[in-house]
Amino acid sequence: MRNKKKSEVGAQALGKNIRVSAIKIRRIIDRIRGCPYGEALVLPEFMPYKTCYLISQLILSAAANANTNFGLNKSDLFISEARVENSAYLKRFRPRAQGRGYPIRKPTRKITIKLNSNSVGKTEK
Repeated sequence: MRNKKKSEVGAQALGKNIRVSAIKIRRIIDRIRGCPYGEALVLPEFMPYKTCYLISQLILSAAANANTNFGLNKSDLFISEARVENSAYLKRFRPRAQGRGYPIRKPTRKITIKLNSNSVGKTEK
């Protein structure tokens, strides 16, 4: 039997088919995991990586989802989960000698960012 968790109110944003290596994304994701919403938006702005813009757009999208779908205040949100996973491969062929084709696999990633609210447990008094 499965254990039921207490209900968590939160929203998520997905980034699919991103052509960046997982190591380059994880060095940013590890810094923002567990941070409040405001701090998670500021941290990537001062990092010198090109994927910072993409991650900050995902954070903005998740906050907009939380505000629109659940009516949560953006100042109460924090990043509860940030995950990078392997996704599908782009398959290409490179021409080789004597009419042969050499397969090239270009890996893609999927980024998941989940935001939860701090004020959920405080309202139950």
